[in-house]
Formats: sequence, C-alpha cells, structure tokens
Amino acid sequence: MRGIVKVVSGICGMISEIRATSDDQSGTVKLEINSRCEQIQKLADELEVVNPFEEIVFHGKGPKTLRLAAKHCKHAACPVPSGIIKAVEVASGLALPKDAIIQVSKEED
Repeated sequence: MRGIVKVVSGICGMISEIRATSDDQSGTVKLEINSRCEQIQKLADELEVVNPFEEIVFHGKGPKTLRLAAKHCKHAACPVPSGIIKAVEVASGLALPKDAIIQVSKEED
C-alpha cells in the first residue's frame, strides 16, 4: 500500500511530496520525499525507512521523523514532518487518507 501526501508549507512557498510505501514482509515503510527545500532534502536523505508503530507515538525516543526534523529543519512550525507521518500512517494501514488542514489568519485588535 502507498500513502501520498502533498504539503504546501505556507509563506515559504515550498511544496513537498511524500510517497510512503509499506513493505508487508518487514513491516517497515519506505519513504521518498521530494522538495525544493534544502532542509527537507537533508531530512529526506537520512529518513529512508521507518517503523510505522514507532512513528505514531511519542513513547520512548519518539518518532524518528521528528528527531531528524529537529536536526535538519530550522522552522519548528514546518508542516512537512507531520505530512511525512501522515503518509506513513496511510501506507501502513494505521489511518485512512483524509486531508488535515491548518488555516492561519491574523486579526487586528
């Protein structure tokens, strides 16, 4: 099974595509991450295969995706790491594909 997620990050204008493919024999998920963002590409270079059950919880060391995002991505609010985890969930059958939306606005007092 494959999970595909497109992340439009916001004001930076960067678009990332994540393809997560489950390997039923090993129980792992292989990741292909394409982005023009240098930070996300560095993350992608190091994040090739994950254990889906480790990605969906904060127990123990927490998700490998978030640990590597902290190492490579300078912007803490970047939505790409969450998109990676969503793709892993779908590929591994741990979640159904459904858009997650973050709407940001500013209101003057």
